[in-house]
Amino acid sequence: MDYKWRVRRTALAALMLIGGIGTGCAQTPPDNSAATAPVAQTAAAPAVQDEQAAAAAQPLPAGQPEVLTPDEAKQSAAGNVAELQQMLRDSQLNAMRTTYNGSYGASLLFYAKEMTYYVTLFQNKTFWRVIKTSDETRAEAIYRDFAQKSAQLADVEIRRTRLEAQKAFTNRMIALTQDHANRLQADLAIAREQQALVADQQKQTRDQANALQAQKAEAQAQLRTVQRQVRELQQQVEGGLPIR
Repeated sequence: MDYKWRVRRTALAALMLIGGIGTGCAQTPPDNSAATAPVAQTAAAPAVQDEQAAAAAQPLPAGQPEVLTPDEAKQSAAGNVAELQQMLRDSQLNAMRTTYNGSYGASLLFYAKEMTYYVTLFQNKTFWRVIKTSDETRAEAIYRDFAQKSAQLADVEIRRTRLEAQKAFTNRMIALTQDHANRLQADLAIAREQQALVADQQKQTRDQANALQAQKAEAQAQLRTVQRQVRELQQQVEGGLPIR
């Protein structure tokens, strides 16, 4: 009986050991991938979209290596966002430089009390990455890198804004041109209607003039006839009278 119990206990321990090894193998070991990936947003800020994160992770052009060191990339994800937000709420920082590109931007902030710099990459005033350093040269270099990244990220956004503006402008021009065409069409219809009316009035006037001309000719003929009768009657009346 004791032998069977010892066998069962040994088998159970072996199963637990195998399960622990499997769990350990399933875990991903930490690495330095944070050097090129944006830091997670705070609970109060929306998550960065996938394409934005992918754009931020793209390498810089040839000859321009990633500015952040692995240690700086790690400390960027270690709570600097929350720390910076609290310091801004307490008005403890001075803004040294800020670059805006579309909804993206970069800022260089200075904590004078401890001679510390905070370099941020943000979108719509939501902090994405925050690097803390006391090295002024490093702070300036990181700021330039973040400013360049903000320009790269904003390229598509700026292009979309311009295309939207061009589309709106084109639609407005189409509407204005169509309105002009409609007004010209209305003017043309009025002109044609007026032309037809004038032509009808001209015809009526010519007909009336022709009728009046005929009446005038008839009246003149009647006048000549009456005048001739008058002369004849006058001659008859004066027929027996002595001539002067």
